[in-house]
Amino acid sequence: MVKKLKQMANKKAASTGNLLDNALAGSVKDSAQQIWLAGMGAFSKAQEEGGKVFEALVKEGLSLQRKTQAVAEEKFGAVTGKMTSMAGDVQSKAGQHWDKLETIFEERTAKALNKLGVPSAKDVEALIKRIDALSAQVAKLSKGGAAPAAKKAAAAKKAPARKRAPAKKAAA
Repeated sequence: MVKKLKQMANKKAASTGNLLDNALAGSVKDSAQQIWLAGMGAFSKAQEEGGKVFEALVKEGLSLQRKTQAVAEEKFGAVTGKMTSMAGDVQSKAGQHWDKLETIFEERTAKALNKLGVPSAKDVEALIKRIDALSAQVAKLSKGGAAPAAKKAAAAKKAPARKRAPAKKAAA
């Protein structure tokens, strides 16, 4: 009988362990089922609202692109203004330097021509004034009773200014 009691106790212990195992397995199975159903619900909801979310993201991206383009155009305008200003400054400085170079060139050319004996514009102007003054004096004298022969002599003296002989070229 002891043997029978032992066997019954073992069976009872085994059935209790099976019950615990069966209860644990059932609860795991229920949890897995709930997790599966939650995933299916989330997937369904994502499909329904996915189009709406996508459209919202597109709108937000378009808005961000417009803002970015506006900022880029503003910066481009500022840079263009600065470059235009710098170009104007450089152009004015270059103009000043060209004026200086032109002045130096004119001075050196005038010196070289003067050394060669070519009269300057001032010299020619002074000669013209002198000729005009002499012509006025001759005209006064001829009105004052000078003979017609004197008028012809004065006209002959009024010949164009004589040209200077060309300067000798330097030996090369």
